[in-house]
Amino acid sequence: MVVLPLFISGTEIAFIVFILVMVFGADKIPEIARGLGKGMRIVKDATNDIKTEITKSAEKQGLNTDVTSSITSDIKKEIDQVKDDIDDITGPVKRRF
Repeated sequence: MVVLPLFISGTEIAFIVFILVMVFGADKIPEIARGLGKGMRIVKDATNDIKTEITKSAEKQGLNTDVTSSITSDIKKEIDQVKDDIDDITGPVKRRF
């Protein structure tokens, strides 16, 4: 069984495509898709530029730029600890299927 995003079935996707063709016409859909692609690319490039500028500024100020990995590892440790606590509490009650 293939699970699609938002639980949309193939029939629903076909219906949406049919409505798009009826509203915009077959010749306009590629133009719309190109425009959306260019827009997403601009947003991605702008996001990368902002990340680069922040990293450069942090390095210039002498700040640690590897904060995300330490934060991620701290969060992972906390989540693992909570999982262990939950397993300890619900151990004999938990059902296995």
